[in-house]
Amino acid sequence: MNILAISRHEALVERLRVAFEPLGHRVRHLRDAIQALMAEAWDEAHLILVDSTGDPLDGFRFATLLRGESRVLFQNIPIFLILDHTPGPGEDARLWEAGGDGFLQSNAGLHNLMNVLGPALEGGQSRPGGTPIPVLAAGFRPAEARKLHLILDHFGFEVRDASPVDAPVLQQELRAPILLVALGDGGQEALTCLRAIREQECRPYPILVGRVPAEVMMRRLILAGAREVISGHLSPSRLLHACRMGMEWLHVRCVQHEFRTHLEELRERRVLLEMETANLRTEVLTDPMTSLLNRRAFNQHLGHACNQWDRHRRPFTLILGDVDYFKLVNDRHGHLVGDRVLRELADCLRGGLRRSDLAFRIGGEEFAVLLAETALQVGLEVAQKLRARVAGLAVTLSDGSTIRPTMSFGVGEGDGRPAADLFLAVDAALYAAKHRGRNRVEAEVKA
Repeated sequence: MNILAISRHEALVERLRVAFEPLGHRVRHLRDAIQALMAEAWDEAHLILVDSTGDPLDGFRFATLLRGESRVLFQNIPIFLILDHTPGPGEDARLWEAGGDGFLQSNAGLHNLMNVLGPALEGGQSRPGGTPIPVLAAGFRPAEARKLHLILDHFGFEVRDASPVDAPVLQQELRAPILLVALGDGGQEALTCLRAIREQECRPYPILVGRVPAEVMMRRLILAGAREVISGHLSPSRLLHACRMGMEWLHVRCVQHEFRTHLEELRERRVLLEMETANLRTEVLTDPMTSLLNRRAFNQHLGHACNQWDRHRRPFTLILGDVDYFKLVNDRHGHLVGDRVLRELADCLRGGLRRSDLAFRIGGEEFAVLLAETALQVGLEVAQKLRARVAGLAVTLSDGSTIRPTMSFGVGEGDGRPAADLFLAVDAALYAAKHRGRNRVEAEVKA
């Protein structure tokens, strides 16, 4: 936007440059109104500041002359008068009579300049030489079209004219954010135009211009997408305001779209992170050879089961198992065969449990089982069932020989003891099963 400062206050002009030129606006400075009139310096201006006092031409008379111009554009450029003092009631009345828009103190600071002049600089082209905003105007008579061009082209828009019939085709090429539609012929042509454009991917902000039609037609126009109506005389200020509101509406729509897109991306990232977290948790808590839970997971679940007993007296049984003479398998057949035997044993144990039970590999050939909501006697029965399943397992090797592994088990019941004490008691029962001949189940001995 271009700011024309007609003032003897050099310091004020410098503050204007500091405040607005970093934002892309341009400040042009002339010292008196006579010089501005001779140069017609307001041709490219979007905002005018002029000293209220001057000889022979003061700011009030300058504003009156500019507002009296036959050209519509000059009647719409904001004009602020610069004062060296606080305006009095008489000066307020003179300002309105002259068509001015407000006062500005000559000693105004940067913050005050932004507050007073900022709103007048919004809604138009912000940087000189920037790309104009396309506006599609449909169905306007030549005189009305010239008026649209005169007003909008100056404020950073580029008006393209078309008939209501041709407008939908031109919109596909132009993709204009603003659509101005003349309300001729009772609104029927405007309705047809709006309905055709509504089906396109790039839908503009439609503004109706002209005499308001009958209630039924107005309802149909609104349902077809009309957002705003400029009725009666085409006021320049009303037109600029409507276009500005259209740009703000489209900006909000873009922000909403970006927000929804960003939110969807965040949801997708959250799902991916949850999947990655689950995979990492699985890797951390799973034994890679047997796919059973590992020692870390066993410690966590055993601690949780003990806590549940403390809080809610929920019973559980711990079973520890160890493969009998497993070292002989590794020594005679090698570690690859030993690994295969462990995998088949893991599958055998897993197949003998309920879905609520948990199986773990806690050492080289050591396994554990946690039975939820299970008393000791039932736990002993489950351990016997697992022992029998393992005893019936036959692992056939590539040379035709067969390995028939067996396991010994120790069983104990959660009763409020710390997890470490329970584990030691059940491990002692497992040692007793080994000592008494292997391939058997022993319950813990309580003192």
